[in-house]
Amino acid sequence: MARGERITVTLRELPIEDYIVSGHRMCAGCGSAIAARMALKAAGPNTIVVNATGCLEVATTIYPYTSWRIPWIHVAFENAAAVASGIEAAIRVLTRKNLMKQKPNIIAFGGDGGTFDIGIQALSGALERGHRFLYICYDNEAYMNTGIQRSGATPLGAATTTSPSGRVIPGKKEWKKDLIGIAVAHNIPYAATACISYWGDYINKVKKALSFNGPTVIHVLSPCQLGWRFDPSETIKLGRLAVQTRIFPIYEVEYGKYKLNINVTKPLPVIEYIRIQGRFRHLLEPQNSHIIEDIQKNINLQWNRLLKLCSIE
Repeated sequence: MARGERITVTLRELPIEDYIVSGHRMCAGCGSAIAARMALKAAGPNTIVVNATGCLEVATTIYPYTSWRIPWIHVAFENAAAVASGIEAAIRVLTRKNLMKQKPNIIAFGGDGGTFDIGIQALSGALERGHRFLYICYDNEAYMNTGIQRSGATPLGAATTTSPSGRVIPGKKEWKKDLIGIAVAHNIPYAATACISYWGDYINKVKKALSFNGPTVIHVLSPCQLGWRFDPSETIKLGRLAVQTRIFPIYEVEYGKYKLNINVTKPLPVIEYIRIQGRFRHLLEPQNSHIIEDIQKNINLQWNRLLKLCSIE
């Protein structure tokens, strides 16, 4: 167990059944597949899944096959939250007319491209209207399905096919968006970050999010071995390093109140996270050392800001 990890669900308590099953075409070591599998173990069989176009959709439903054992609908890149809103509204009508006895869970899955960028309008509208559903953004920090293009979730300095590293521009020049900050600004009941490497924290948050009578959002970091360029066996290690270097803090916001779930009191330097990813290898060159320094400074700044939001001195 890593420093600060908080687990209240045991392996014995997890259901044996899987609702997204093997045989799909996700890459070896795919973090997104783990994110979906764990979320559905938490949600159970009485669940409807809305899936935006992306890796998770494409690789699990290659016609005429499917890996999903529960009701599942594929929608466009940009409208997963809108479709989830429609399903929730229909369920309310059916319940009012006594045509549905047990309300199902509604989970919308979208990648970072379909959430941070293309789908942000639909998500914002659904959150503002107050529909009861859980939106899970599986964040692999680029448009991996279409060729590793940069997204609003791609970190500073990362090389992608649309932010390639070179002598003039050393990777992406912009900072990553604050998705949870955007979600919290809509005054929703619950929003949280999670990481597949901390499965207990993640599963508990899915269960908790589904218990609220309103929209909830979970931003789960899902390392991508293809786009990040690391060995497929190190997916879980990469997730843990993201947390232990504080580049991806784990916290939740319930009715506007922030709570830090994993307090990394002895952080590793961010270079430990950067050096084992091919997308950052150009940052290890002497002329780009200042970028690593900027990343470390921003991590420290954002961590101190988070501590204040969590009322931690």
